[in-house]
Amino acid sequence: MSSVSSIGMIAGGFLFGHLADKVGRQKTLIASLLLFSLGNVVLAFTQGFVPFLIVRFIVGAGLGGELPVAATYIAELYSGKKRSMMLILADSFWAVGWLVAAFLSYALSGLLGWRGLLIVTACSGFFVVAIRKHVSDSDDVKQNTKEKFDFNALKQAFTWRTPLLWTAWFMVMFSYYGMFMWLPSILVSKGNSFVSSFGYTTLMVVAQLPGYFGAAWLTKHVRLRYIFSIYMLGTALGAVMFGNAVSVSATIIAGCVLSFFNLGAYGAIIALTPSLYHVKTRGTMTGLAEGMGRFGAVVGPLLVGFLMDKGVSINSIFILFMVSLIVGAIAVLALPDENLSKDGQNHAE
Repeated sequence: MSSVSSIGMIAGGFLFGHLADKVGRQKTLIASLLLFSLGNVVLAFTQGFVPFLIVRFIVGAGLGGELPVAATYIAELYSGKKRSMMLILADSFWAVGWLVAAFLSYALSGLLGWRGLLIVTACSGFFVVAIRKHVSDSDDVKQNTKEKFDFNALKQAFTWRTPLLWTAWFMVMFSYYGMFMWLPSILVSKGNSFVSSFGYTTLMVVAQLPGYFGAAWLTKHVRLRYIFSIYMLGTALGAVMFGNAVSVSATIIAGCVLSFFNLGAYGAIIALTPSLYHVKTRGTMTGLAEGMGRFGAVVGPLLVGFLMDKGVSINSIFILFMVSLIVGAIAVLALPDENLSKDGQNHAE
């Protein structure tokens, strides 16, 4: 079920990222948000397993489209270190939204049921009014939408930096979803029931916020690619701690370390990505990069399940995660630093 949503997010990132370059950021952001919110209303009334999967895919496409388009828009509002900081802080609202959703679910699920909660999520569609009023494309983007899409510029965007960036995106989400989807159930099977509780899950998300804030603060002093690599190595440390945790206290500490560093790394990579591409292809390339990350989010949990069925030890699986995190850290170290000015051009720092 979760894989269907992730696959939908991959498709949405590709589609809406490209549309952001063709018709503008504002229109595309509105379209993706409406698809997500209205799709959840339809999902609440959907009957049957296959129709449910289809609508869930569509909802995922809307959500997957929002993320790269919003990042692209924010990147064009600011320049230099402030741009990096604002992108990371904006991404931290993913954790804030999760907390709000978790508490609403905890408080209202008995009253509304899961179908009613889906309808509540459709309230996000009202943000369309604010977007229409307060969000406008830059002059460069407006000029770009008046011209025929330049596929030659897209071809030129596929330089050596793109596969390195995609590798980093894949590894950060492969590790996160692979670990967080499976490790709690593994620890529960060992008798550590606290990891399946609402309190533990909430605590893990709360630990993400200082990770985001720390990464945002570091942008004033450290280049983004170094921040990402440091946080990826910290995630590798957290993975080892989490996999070997036995007691409740050790599980809490390890889980907090893992959440802190992994989401800080995610904030850093989403801040770096838009700055590497020209305004003509920025939406498309950001959507493609995040889509590659979502592909990792699909592969991670499936691969862990496959390896466990084959009798591969938990320690061996953690070695795989460690290697993937280190590979992602090294890939970004080879990327250039870019300072995206408000004119839409890239200037090496």
